[in-house]
Formats: sequence, structure tokens, C-alpha cells
Amino acid sequence: MLNRKLVAMLTVAAMASVFAACGDDSTATTAAGTTQASGDELVIGVSWNNYNEERWAKWDEPDMKAAIEAGGGRYISTDAGSSAEQQIADVENLISQGADALIILAQDGTAILPAVTSALEQGIPVIAYDRLIENPGALYITFDNVEVGRMQARAIYALVPEGNYVFIKGNSTDANADFLRGGQQEILQAALDSGAIHNVGEMYTDNWDPAVAQTNMEQILTQNNNLVDAVVASNDGTAGGVVTALAAQGLAGIVPVSGQDGDAAALNRVALGTQTVSVWKDARELGKKAGEAAIALAKGTALASLPGTVMFTSPGGNQMVSYLLTPIPITADNLQVVIDAGWIDTATLCQGVAAGTVAVCG
Repeated sequence: MLNRKLVAMLTVAAMASVFAACGDDSTATTAAGTTQASGDELVIGVSWNNYNEERWAKWDEPDMKAAIEAGGGRYISTDAGSSAEQQIADVENLISQGADALIILAQDGTAILPAVTSALEQGIPVIAYDRLIENPGALYITFDNVEVGRMQARAIYALVPEGNYVFIKGNSTDANADFLRGGQQEILQAALDSGAIHNVGEMYTDNWDPAVAQTNMEQILTQNNNLVDAVVASNDGTAGGVVTALAAQGLAGIVPVSGQDGDAAALNRVALGTQTVSVWKDARELGKKAGEAAIALAKGTALASLPGTVMFTSPGGNQMVSYLLTPIPITADNLQVVIDAGWIDTATLCQGVAAGTVAVCG
């Protein structure tokens, strides 16, 4: 292991000058506050695309880190702050710190490809975490995002079998945005073909930003004179922006809205009746699975030998060794599921909810 690390570190030293200007800060300060590793210590480097998003620190990271440490490894991390350029530098910095395996939550799955290729060529395993990176040498670990899209569409279609639909999609550089949209289309295609439902607006949301989603929804409402019957929003952040736009027109709680992630604010909206469904992906399980896989790969387990994987055919035609975890749609009828799982407490879930309107809120 030491010889490979020395070779990798020397290789990165030659490359790092290209990114030195934007990479120094993330080397010194990481999401977990770790410092450079040395010797034969087993090190797992994690590149977060934007650590400021609540989910990563609250749900994914703790179980990921615990799994790494339980396997005898050390966790180090960087935060790209939503910059694809910074993330390239971050990955090189993690390698220079002696990472034996990398977990990368990609800001831009295409832009990060050269850094991933470089790592793999140096014998450093790479895990594409929750977002696809089109390199068959990487392990892809995520929830079944096509099924998430199906679940979102099923929940909305059950309430609105005909009418005007809006699709608020995710970031255009994130493959998950199109996986979700594909799953939604599978469920709604027949109704679209028959004319029972009409697509009256469809927009990507830069960086999954709720403010952008709100602006997009406002534009679509204006274009359609508020004649919108349902909104298929692809995550809870965008759903929040949509609900804000609907509320300004007196339509919140009237127009069904989908989401995903099980964010506290979204689950509260489900209880309030302003959001119809949040497809819950227990990020604790995702983090744990990634940590365990990273340790196994760092110890020399071959990608094809990891237990329980499936083959995923990517949009680019790559056969990806993958873990695809199963999501759960949460509606007003089964909010008890997330309470029982310790994902959210009753007081937070039921804030502002009139007693008796949903079972979990008395």
C-alpha cells in the first residue's frame, strides 16, 4: 500500500499546480476537520459537492464515517461549494493526502471524469455517490432514482388523473434529474398520449436551488394564467420553491406537489397538506453502504466481487457495478414511518398542523 501511495502522491504533486489556486483551502479544512494522513493508514477520501446542504452533514456523513471507522479506516473530506472546478482540485488533494479509496458526490458528472480516470489509473478505487459518473471502473451507489420518479408520478396521478401538469426538474448536469424525469414519464405517458393530462411547463432547476424552482414555477403560472392542476417536482427543495410560488397565488394545498428526500420542512408540508408526497430515501443507509464498500475496495476487494451489487446500464451505455437502494413514498397516510425510524420527531413534523387533520398529529 505504501508504494502505491508514494507513486500516487508524486503523480498528484505534478498535477496539483494546475489547481493550486483554488484547492489550498479545501486541503487545509475539510468537512470533518481532518488533516493529512500518513504511512500505511487506511484512508477514505470523500469529496462533497456542497456540504452546506443540510442532508449531507445531518444524514449521509455520520453513518458513512462510522462505517469507515468501524472497518479500521480514517475519514477525510473536502467541500467543493457547488464548484465543479473546485471539486477537481479537491479530488487531487484527497489523493495527495493518501486516500486509498474515494467517495465522490459529483457536482458535474462530466467535468469530474478526468479526475476519476486519473484516480483509477493510480489504482485508487472510486465510488460515485448518489450521482452518476460515467466510468465503468467506478462503483455507483444510489437509490433507484427511476423508481423515485415513478413513485412521485403515481402519487400525483392518483389525485389528478386529468388536467394541466408542470414538471420542475433538477439540475441539468446531474444525471439523476433525467432518471427521475424518465420514471415520471413511464407512469404518465399513456395519459399524456390520450390527452387526459397536458404538459404545460417543464424546466430544469440550476443546482437544485429552491429559489430557482420558485422563479420557474412563477413563470409557468403566469404563462398559464394559473391554470395548473398538478406539479411533479423532483426533490423537496424544488417542491419548497414550487409551494411558495403556489401560495402567492392562493393555490398551496389545492395543487398537488411531489418531492423526495424526506426533508424536515417537506414532511411538515405533507402534514400541512401543501405537499402530497416526499419519496423518502434513508440517507443513513446510503452513507453506511458507501463507507463499507469503500473499506472493502481499499482493502483490495475487486469491484465485481462486492456482495449484493447489480449491473446498471447508464445513459452512456456503460455497465456500472451498482448498489441501488429502495426508496419509500411518504404521504399523509404513512407519516408514522419516518417518526418510527427516528428520522423526524413529532413536534417538528406537526409544527403548525391543526390537531386531528392527520393521524400522527393528534
